[in-house]
Order: sequence, then C-alpha cells, then structure tokens
Amino acid sequence: MTEKMSELFSANESERYALHTRFLNEQMVRVLRAIGYDVRFCRGQGQYLYDWHGHQYLDLLSGWGVFALGRNDPTVRDALKNVLDSELPNLVQLDVSALAGILAERLLTHVPHLEKVFFANSGAETVEAAIKFARAATGRAGIVSCEHAFHGLTYGALSLNGDQVFRSGFEPLVGECKQIPFNDLMALEQALASRRMAAFVVEPIQGKGVNLPDDGYLKGAAELCRKHGSLFIADEIQTGLGRTGRFLAVEHWGVEPDVVLLAKSLSGGHVPVGALLTRKWIFDKLFDRMDRAVVHGSTFAKNDLAMAAGIATLDVIKAEHLIENAERMGTRLIGALSQMAARYELLKEVRGKGLMIGVEFGAPQSFKLKASWAMVETASKGLFCQLVTIPLFKEHKILTQVAGHASHTIKLLPPLVITNGDCDRIEGAFDAVIADSHRVPGAVWSLGKTLVEHAMKRS
Repeated sequence: MTEKMSELFSANESERYALHTRFLNEQMVRVLRAIGYDVRFCRGQGQYLYDWHGHQYLDLLSGWGVFALGRNDPTVRDALKNVLDSELPNLVQLDVSALAGILAERLLTHVPHLEKVFFANSGAETVEAAIKFARAATGRAGIVSCEHAFHGLTYGALSLNGDQVFRSGFEPLVGECKQIPFNDLMALEQALASRRMAAFVVEPIQGKGVNLPDDGYLKGAAELCRKHGSLFIADEIQTGLGRTGRFLAVEHWGVEPDVVLLAKSLSGGHVPVGALLTRKWIFDKLFDRMDRAVVHGSTFAKNDLAMAAGIATLDVIKAEHLIENAERMGTRLIGALSQMAARYELLKEVRGKGLMIGVEFGAPQSFKLKASWAMVETASKGLFCQLVTIPLFKEHKILTQVAGHASHTIKLLPPLVITNGDCDRIEGAFDAVIADSHRVPGAVWSLGKTLVEHAMKRS
C-alpha cells in the first residue's frame, strides 16, 4: 500500500534540514539557520503559517506571489480532488483538453483585446514562449528589457534579467538582448529605432524593489513599440490576477499590451501553470500551418489538474471579491506605513499598488544613527533591511522579504485575503520594529553587530 503523504511528512519533518543539507541545497539551510528562520513550518491555512509549536505567522511573502488565495483554499482543493476522482483522459496529446479551452476562454474575458492563449508550466516558461512568439511574429531577433527586471532563471528569461547576481557565472546568455533603464522612454526609443527589436518585455511594476512606472511611461512605451514595429509584452506574472487592485496592473495606466504573461497565483497555490495571452495574428505567425501545429509546446502544460486549478482560482477571485479587497487593504497599508515615514528618519518611502508594497529605508541624518547605519551597510549593502525583517519574524511572527539583492526595500506581497485585523497587526509590528531601530544602543543594532560578524566571516 502506498504511504500516506501526511504520515510521511509527520514522520520526517523534524529531519527536513538534515535531508536538505545532505541531498539538496545546503546553502539555503545555512541561510535559514543564520537568520533564525528554521522554525519548521508544519501547516498553512489562508494567510497564516503554523510552526511545529503551533505558533501562527502572518505570511506577507505568499510563496513569491503564488498564494494570492492563501494556502489550501477549499474551492481549489475540491476542484483538484474532483479531477482526480473523475478519471479524466489527461494529456492524450493527440487530442485537446476541454478544461484548457474553458480556462483560456475565461482568461480572455478579463483581457478582451487579446484573442489567443498558450499554456506553459511556469512563469519562466511563459517568458521563454514570449521570446519565441515575438521573434516568429516580427522576423526580428532583438529583445529589449529593463535594468533591475526579473523575468525568470531559465536561459532565455535570464537573458532579460537586470540583476547581475543572477546572471554571473552563466554567461554567455541568449544573444541580441538589450537592457535599458526602467522609466526611460528616450532609451527605449533609441533601442527600438534600429528596427531590429522584436519586442519590449517589461514588468508594469518591477518586482525587485517594487519600482513603479511614471504615469505616462507604459502608454508611451506601447506607442513606441507600435511606431517601430515591435511587440509590447507585459510580464504580469507577479502583478496579474488582482495583485495590484486590478486584474492586470497595466489597467492602472490604460495600456493594452500585445502579449500578457501570467503564472504564479493562477496555480491556486497547488499546480504550476503559466499562460501567455496574445493577439491572433501573433499566435498565427507561430502556428501557421498544420505541420507546425506542435512547433512549440510543453508536455505537461495543459494537464487537467493545472487547468482545473486555474479555473477554480478565477472563480474564487470573483466570488470573494479579492481584487477589490487587494485595492482596499493596499490603500490602507500604504497610507498607514507612509505616515510612519514622517516620524522615522530611517524610513524613506512607501510605494506600491494594491497588495504589492515596497517599504524603503535609507541613510539617516542624525549622528547617533549614522555610525550604526555605516557599520552594517559597509559590511554588506542592504543588510539594514535584515534588521527589520528578522525582528518582524521572531518577535511579531510576520514573514517578509527584502525586495532584491543589496536592496534597501522590504517587499510586502501578502495573500489577497488579508483582513483589517491583519493590517492592524502589520502596522503595529512595523511601528514597533522601526521605533526600536531608532534606539542606539538597542536590540536591533546588537543584531546588526551579529550579522556584520557573519558577513565578515563569509568574506
């Protein structure tokens, strides 16, 4: 008899770090232990995680945006159980999936200017597909992306990434990929003017840093793409499906991309799935003859579990008004955290849309804080943010993340189901931790000395 997974998990969960050290990524285990995050999470429900002691944590990371519905949503779980119980003829390959057709149709009702969908297994796969679609549709090779962008870690996607920490050691990458500054229309026009660029691929809001576009930037970028015959591709893998208080983030700026990329939360937190939405003429350039019907694809891309997860996710977003909740809770949090910036010199700016929020810290002006700031930042740029995220986790049971390598911004990416009570908790915790960081000497700066020692040992 096959082992029950719940029993297998329970019997071995205390050995998880030993298993990973021996068979998987030892460095990840070392990181978790160094910052005290090795608490052995054993259960997840909605916006909450529970460790082996039963302590509840508020998850503001949501698996890098995967758990927009929270963990273990009952509607999604029931949909997946129903697929398994139904013994559907999954992945016949020499047939087509009814569930894939339904999910495609429902996605396109939210983006009515687009007409076709291509499914993949992940966000990175949708980026890879977008590169191929753009080159096939335009007959050009060049792809433009932005500095500080994140589009995935497979080779094509990595070639569009703007952070050298991910690219280093893996070059040479895919050729004819050009990076330009974000929010710079002049640089974009210079890049497109060669008429060798198939597409401009951009995150409407950059995930690394939560960098927002200027009001006219995305619309101007779309116009430049049309002028020079390039496709405008919106990477909504993290921002899409309601995260910013709109179904797509580009809706805030009235832009209609030629291609939209979705993934992460479309999975319902269970079965990975990505979707590329595009115009029919672009789709038809790739699949232009019967003998090219399978010129691009992926073995598991339209599997029934993934399609069911996507259908159920859209149902939950609509039924529970999660897009509206994201806008409402986001407006509250951005407002409350912004007010703290007037009281705390280390807190420089709060920015975002909906429940994609960046809390940025910066160098202080007062003499007593300058020395402490310099101590941690000299040891490792961006280390100060760990002096906020670690107390948030240990003392307030709130899980957050720094918004990128060497970043001074903490990113909040909570499930879209958070409540006013959760916002009370978030605001109170940030207020307490930031207040502590302004006391020198104090517990926060003692932690800073410890982290500096770790950094010095690594170097």
